[in-house]
Amino acid sequence: MTSKKVIAVFGATGAQGGSVVRAILESQKFAVRALTRDVTRSNALVLRDLGAEVVKGDLNDEASVNAALKGAYGAFVVTSFWDHHSKEKEVCQGKLVADIAKRLGLQHVVYSGLENVKRLTGGKLEVGHFDGKGEVEEYFWSIGVPMTSVRLSAYFENFLTTWKPLKASDGDYYTLALPMGDIPMDGISVADIGAVVSSIFNSPAEFVGKAVGLSAEALTIQQYADVLSKSLGKEVRDAKITPEAYEKLGFSGAEELANMFRFYHMKPDRDVKLTHRLNPKVKSFNQFISENQGVLKGV
Repeated sequence: MTSKKVIAVFGATGAQGGSVVRAILESQKFAVRALTRDVTRSNALVLRDLGAEVVKGDLNDEASVNAALKGAYGAFVVTSFWDHHSKEKEVCQGKLVADIAKRLGLQHVVYSGLENVKRLTGGKLEVGHFDGKGEVEEYFWSIGVPMTSVRLSAYFENFLTTWKPLKASDGDYYTLALPMGDIPMDGISVADIGAVVSSIFNSPAEFVGKAVGLSAEALTIQQYADVLSKSLGKEVRDAKITPEAYEKLGFSGAEELANMFRFYHMKPDRDVKLTHRLNPKVKSFNQFISENQGVLKGV
């Protein structure tokens, strides 16, 4: 067991990190050091029972990151903009890991990145939770860390929470208010990301230095609505909301998300075929909703 190379996984008790820990343990090619801020949490104990070494890891603390990465072959790094809503903080965390990975000579880092939308659009669009990750991607590569960036698409899980269908005020039907027009939107279940990342760690020669866009499939909002209609037994329609109307909805982050959808209109590179090659069991939206019907019925 101890002779296996170690992969350190940040955010191990979160959705992405947890998926990665489980998949790497399942593949049995590497040992896993699961990093979390609180090693006593129930999901941390579950990971220990599955065979991971569970260690305290804090992305805001240099000594903690150094200890977490010492002796590791590779690392999976995920930062969460939504914990603090600060692009600057996210960039700081990412650059800290990059610097330490470089100093310790890690051989393969997989970073959960995204495009730097502000740079790509010449400042026309700003999407904080994309832009910071894009800056960190560029930094990893610029200092010569052997890194693969996995750029995720919209989470199917969002349709069970923030994007769930809402009852229409003028009738007995529900609406999905996502401003995509008729442009298909890529999506994936966060639970399916781990197997993809595990495959990438198994093939460094193919993936180091690359950005890989992940997607299970791309559907229009009406196609998402049709799947939800079938599952709920209630009619769900695309609300046909525009990005302009969406950003005036007034909730925290509405403008940021409207800009994200505007960026989605530009069809960022997400590779459905490659995603299915890296994880042959990746779920379609239909399969995902069937498996989560109980949660959805609570809508």
